[in-house]
Amino acid sequence: MTDALAGKVVIITGASSGIGAAAARALARRGCKLTLAARSEDKLRALADELATESLVVRADMTAPADISRMVARARERFGRIDVMFANAGVFIQGDFADYDIDAVGAMLRTNVDGVLRCAHAVLPVMKAQGSGDILVTSSIAGHEELAGGPAYGASKHAIETFVNTLRRQVAGDGIRVMSLAPARVANELWDLTEPAEIEKLTVGEQRYLKVEDVADAALFMLSRPRHVTVRNLVIIAKNQDV
Repeated sequence: MTDALAGKVVIITGASSGIGAAAARALARRGCKLTLAARSEDKLRALADELATESLVVRADMTAPADISRMVARARERFGRIDVMFANAGVFIQGDFADYDIDAVGAMLRTNVDGVLRCAHAVLPVMKAQGSGDILVTSSIAGHEELAGGPAYGASKHAIETFVNTLRRQVAGDGIRVMSLAPARVANELWDLTEPAEIEKLTVGEQRYLKVEDVADAALFMLSRPRHVTVRNLVIIAKNQDV
């Protein structure tokens, strides 16, 4: 059977760690050609060196519009097309809103909302000309439920869910699918979790957190559906997470 993902050209933002790096490894195993984008070029190059696939490293800050335009232009110049935009980069802030640094909230919104919209806007002309493409956005359970611990973060993810659900209908006729992947708590750097033993305890042991690989597997599932199928929103949680 032919692999639906083999040979696909994929841009991954936030690719230097966490879900983005896990997705890069999984997509590379499926034969995709990758553009790896994030602010940490050293981490991206180390990741690219371990992947058995053609990959392009682009340093890009999702709060910098010129970086996003350059990222898309370089990907198209290198590979000739763009099949998938995986808009995965994000910033997380939690706690009492009254205690927030409001400038940090603004920076989060520029990454979580403005950056995602700009990524989608930048690839749409390419995908429309091709007559096909996928835009997959990493959202959050916080975009589906009002979680008390993160009012500003939740607002950013609710905005993304609205964007995905409306843009999808605008571009479906162009052969473009628009989807959101909304994980609950993931054992990664956002929660200061990097020690393998601790991650294993919280995920497989206590089953209160997802692994980054779980989210990457879900992304591949969404992207590999037949073209007449769109997984509009996919929420995944750890079995014992109380949400």
